[in-house]
Order: sequence, then C-alpha cells, then structure tokens
Amino acid sequence: MTPILFWALKGALFLLAIAMLCAVTRLLLGPTAQDRVMALDCLYINGMLMMLVLGIVYASNVYFEAAMLIALFGFVGSTALAKFLLRGEVIE
Repeated sequence: MTPILFWALKGALFLLAIAMLCAVTRLLLGPTAQDRVMALDCLYINGMLMMLVLGIVYASNVYFEAAMLIALFGFVGSTALAKFLLRGEVIE
C-alpha cells in the first residue's frame, strides 16, 4: 500500500467518524421524526462506508460482507420507518 493511499484511507475513516458523530447528534436532538429518520439513514450509510474503507485497509472480505448486511438492514429499516411515518402502521 502506498503512503498516499494509506493516509487517504486514514483521513477517510476520520471524516466518516465525524460524519457519524454529526448524525448521532441530529438523531438525538432532531426536532421532528423526519429529521431523526434522515439522521438514521445517514448513520447507516456512513457505517457501511466505514466498513468498506476498513475492508480496503485490512484487505479482508469480511468487512465487505458486513457492509452488505448493513446496507440491507438499513434499507429495510428506512422503508419500515417511512411507511410508519406515512400511514401510522407498518403491517397492513
């Protein structure tokens, strides 16, 4: 791994951690439920991206599989929350 790639990946991890901290802040302090849902979406996307960067850093396929699971569960959770906010029920 070249030094430029090493420092770029470390910088990306740092910036993703800051983005996750901002999303957690919005999740806790969001004035409306829609703000909280968007913060949760941002949080799972940043978590997925962090797993992908860690997979590149450690050259391991396990991180890529974990990122796929995070993306899958995040999509299902976002869909369920959006349906709940729209209609007031998840299961019809």
